[in-house]
Amino acid sequence: MSSLCLSGVLFLCAPSIFFLVSFAQNHPSTLFTFPLHFHQAFNPLYGGGNIVPYDGNNSVQISMDATTSSGFHSKLMYVHGYFQTSLKLPENYTAGVVVTFYACNNHKYPFYRDEIDFEFLGHIHGQKWLLQTNLYGNGSTNRGREERYELWFDPSEDFHRYGILWTENRITYYVDNVPIRNVKRVDEMGGDFPSKEMSLYGTIWNGSNWATGGGQYKMDLSYGPFVAKYSSFLLNGCPSNPGQCNEYLRISNDLTRGERAQMHDFRRKLMTYSYCYDRKRYAVPLPECVFNSLEFQHLQKFDPWTFGSRK
Repeated sequence: MSSLCLSGVLFLCAPSIFFLVSFAQNHPSTLFTFPLHFHQAFNPLYGGGNIVPYDGNNSVQISMDATTSSGFHSKLMYVHGYFQTSLKLPENYTAGVVVTFYACNNHKYPFYRDEIDFEFLGHIHGQKWLLQTNLYGNGSTNRGREERYELWFDPSEDFHRYGILWTENRITYYVDNVPIRNVKRVDEMGGDFPSKEMSLYGTIWNGSNWATGGGQYKMDLSYGPFVAKYSSFLLNGCPSNPGQCNEYLRISNDLTRGERAQMHDFRRKLMTYSYCYDRKRYAVPLPECVFNSLEFQHLQKFDPWTFGSRK
């Protein structure tokens, strides 16, 4: 990898992909990149016939029908960085239809995988759209770290931005530049904090057994085919080792004061589940959990059966 630093801006070159990272701003959504064509950065994962680039190869639509689901993955693997896409979900009744944007290394470390997820859990008429985030490190799938949220917009009407900031010390999820979740690494997490190189994925698939209403509502193919559209890919990551990556992705180890205020406001209004407050599942909260009384009170009102007691 070659680099040239000019006036606080570092140009990074990787095979077929160029990155432009500005150090002037601390918010990861202010990192700029040259437009990434789909075929420049991604390959089909499965269901190739249902993967259709458009808009001059700047965007792609993937679909699920009666014959197959589909998905794509990045050509490169990355250690830390900021990864973002603009996404428009399938319209109408989409119960059981899971749409994702995530980082994972299952193909390289099948028994010790790391993963950082955005998962959209399908939708039925008259209910809110739900987004789930999750993460695993070193194959720790028996310790799920799921959180779910209602969205304040209809994600099937237009494109919205979903971003993952992954550094050595924190993982932050962004929706339209609003931080909705921030996980800070603590020593007690050990290998549960994702640390190995990962690829980026976009997929659509049938999650009828769990996704919508806990599996109560199933996929109905009469509403298909189900089409998800991705655009404006940002892959400001390091396709190399962590030491080199941290030299150029100079992101603070914590949120700014303004970001913290945004995140707390979102979580106190729209979060519907967090493993950190689920004492029926984890009698002792996992080590990275930080108790917030206002979040807990909100969850108690939303779901008193799950969150009705701290004991």
